[in-house]
Amino acid sequence: MRRNIIVSFLILQILVVSSSQSAPGFDFFYWVTYWPGAICTSQRGCCPPAKGNTASDFVIHGLWPQFNNGTWPAFCDQTNLFDISKVSDIVSRMEKKWTEWGVWACPSNETKLWEHEWNKHGTCVQSLFDQHSYFHTNLKLRQNLDLLNIFKQKGIKPDDGYYGLEEIKNAIKGELGFAPGIQCDVDVEGKKQLFQIYICLDNYAKEFVECPYVPDRSCGSKIKFPKSPKKDYLAESLSVMASI
Repeated sequence: MRRNIIVSFLILQILVVSSSQSAPGFDFFYWVTYWPGAICTSQRGCCPPAKGNTASDFVIHGLWPQFNNGTWPAFCDQTNLFDISKVSDIVSRMEKKWTEWGVWACPSNETKLWEHEWNKHGTCVQSLFDQHSYFHTNLKLRQNLDLLNIFKQKGIKPDDGYYGLEEIKNAIKGELGFAPGIQCDVDVEGKKQLFQIYICLDNYAKEFVECPYVPDRSCGSKIKFPKSPKKDYLAESLSVMASI
């Protein structure tokens, strides 16, 4: 599987549209995905009904340029804001793999999330990507990295069970060669659970690299992998919210 990932990633490299030969003004990228079940069990917002199989798989959050000192550029160019017409040919794929869940908007609104990701992060990487290639690169990463399958091969499943933080990281390291960062949140009982996965790439978004720093401090040594949310969770969540 690792060989297939590497081959696919080489194909991905030729899809990057370069508008400048200058070196990027940042040090590396985070590519971030999140687990929808963590949003639902934390009850931080509504939990929309699944679109296709998005509720039972990891969903794209974004591709973020970072500096080694722990800071990052943001909102770099307000003259080239998100224009959905520039990604019209891949919108249907984005709707399946880049779904907005209730933690960011309620009810869900994918366009707002895409707009935020480009305006905040994408406008800072225009030496590498135009709008289309930025979103397409995210989709290719999601296509090539089947994180849920990687976990299942190691016996790690979204079953409300508890798994070692290092066990989770090592499952991905075994495929990519580098450990990811793991971000946790808490469920309604205050228990730590898997929320987001941070995978690091070089500053050209071409190769996986060791993360200079990661958000693991939000996790304990063992964390819960919440179950996939039910499709009727939206009604339940809204009922709870209405009673508060």
